[in-house]
Amino acid sequence: MALFLQERQNKILELVNREGRVAVADLAQQFQVTEDCIRKDLKQLSTQGMLERIYGGALSLQNLPERNIAKRKTSTEEKRAIAEKAYETIADGDVVYLDVSTTVLALADLIARGAKRCTVVSNSLDTLHILAANPLVTSVGTGGRVHALQNAFIGSTTLQMLGAYTFDRAFLGALSVNVDDGGVTTFESDDGIIKHLAIQHSKQSYLLVESKKFRRNGTFRFADIAEFDCVISESPDEKIVRQMADLGVDCL
Repeated sequence: MALFLQERQNKILELVNREGRVAVADLAQQFQVTEDCIRKDLKQLSTQGMLERIYGGALSLQNLPERNIAKRKTSTEEKRAIAEKAYETIADGDVVYLDVSTTVLALADLIARGAKRCTVVSNSLDTLHILAANPLVTSVGTGGRVHALQNAFIGSTTLQMLGAYTFDRAFLGALSVNVDDGGVTTFESDDGIIKHLAIQHSKQSYLLVESKKFRRNGTFRFADIAEFDCVISESPDEKIVRQMADLGVDCL
């Protein structure tokens, strides 16, 4: 027996919150409607702020980390440990890119309080504000359209600015890392495209991730692990280190 629209959407929401992740094809089969019908349901539920739409399905908001940078905890011990490792790789005179990430923001804090003379390019307004305190650091904002949740520049102007630079080192965060298929993800395509361009324009690229992110599902795949030169985590286990080595990627 067919369900009314509201009944179906309520049941979809129950499923996504229980399972964490649902696929359009599976929902269409279960509710005996077309995939296009399910996509419309997911779009409406996403507009209402009830779930997170992804390619081919949806994610529960209950399982997603906070998207608003300002609301995340930025001074955890894990992030600090990662930032300290990353800071040691920076040399005087380096041109560095820092992307939008609370872990990378912890690195920006160390650079701002450190004695290394360098140029830092970033699309993160929080990062630029922190770095302004250090006269040894030349900080450069990319410009672009401001993303309210990330407090960062995004869009074509940002990409054009990044495309004009060659970085000695780029430090990027991620939502998740899948060591089985090599995927590195972020929340959305705008952020992911910027991250990938930064990798392409850097002599050395570093992925800064807490160990828990190796066990998390992501949203938009912006790179493969093998595209990075080094993965920096607070305490990577031996299995992760071996898997990174097999891919030709250092792990700190």
